[in-house]
Amino acid sequence: MIVSNTAKRKPTIRDVAAAAGVSRGTVSRVLNGGHWVSPDARDKVEAAIAATGYHANHHARSLATGRADSVAFLLTEPQHLLFADPTFAILLRGAAEALAKHNKTLVLLVAGTPQERDNVAQFVAAGHVDGVLLISSHESDPLIDTLIDTGVPTVACGIPLGHENQIPTVSVDEAVSARTATAHLRALGRERIAHIAGPEDTPGGRFRRVGYREALGDLYDPALVEAGDFSRDSGAEAMANLLAREPHIDAVFAASDRMAAGAILALQQAGKTVPGDVAVVGFDDSGLAASFDPPLTTMHQPFDEISEAMVDLVLRAAAGKDAPSVTMPAALVVRASA
Repeated sequence: MIVSNTAKRKPTIRDVAAAAGVSRGTVSRVLNGGHWVSPDARDKVEAAIAATGYHANHHARSLATGRADSVAFLLTEPQHLLFADPTFAILLRGAAEALAKHNKTLVLLVAGTPQERDNVAQFVAAGHVDGVLLISSHESDPLIDTLIDTGVPTVACGIPLGHENQIPTVSVDEAVSARTATAHLRALGRERIAHIAGPEDTPGGRFRRVGYREALGDLYDPALVEAGDFSRDSGAEAMANLLAREPHIDAVFAASDRMAAGAILALQQAGKTVPGDVAVVGFDDSGLAASFDPPLTTMHQPFDEISEAMVDLVLRAAAGKDAPSVTMPAALVVRASA
């Protein structure tokens, strides 16, 4: 007898939702105690559970009750970036401090490889945490769908591309902030303003590029855009590439402070002065910008407030309460580089 892989597959929350004709969120709320679910919807979900043979993990059923007393800080990047990128450390510290006020424990999870993603998915599905703080999401990352399928309350830092309306988010307005940074350079009289963009599959990479383009309007020139990966080395490489084809650049807006630092190094190696020949603006203000040479003009993200708001939302969601997304302002901090 041959049994197909499909037949062996265990039913998921997605299957229950499809059979009941309701959303996965409704199924999750039924499994976690029935908060904010009508009697009719609850009856449909319970019938679909029986029909599909779905079995919820015992711990997963208790996610919304606070029994785990822990929340995951989930970084979907290679492990070394936790220490190399100061923004992650700041968010981690802020989340831990905010959770401690609620007598909750922070659990650090890193999912930068397929194996790590599988391990994280199993850990979360087993109900070891009450919720997930999703950090640095990528559009093609299948882990977001997995988190949604498990029904675990999840809050994203930044808008998760492809899942914009599926989970609550806490973010700055990336496009508006990038417009502010670029407009500052234009106000200084700079005319050939380049952009070192982040990865297109991240919200910071995509929306900051959008804001840069909007600020330039008819002056936008795609030849003045070079992509990096938010790292210092990628910023230096991008700057070198820009100078090779556009030697008359007089300003640069980098989508992260680390890329801005790399750009400044490349400019200095090319014999350019900052800000005399080329003005430079970054994005983040994560603590190192003021110590650069020269000190970096940048867009300040309120990381402490962001992590605290994420904790508030995930605990509200875990308690079955409304958890609307939050957008925070980023502020231009003017220093010597521009």
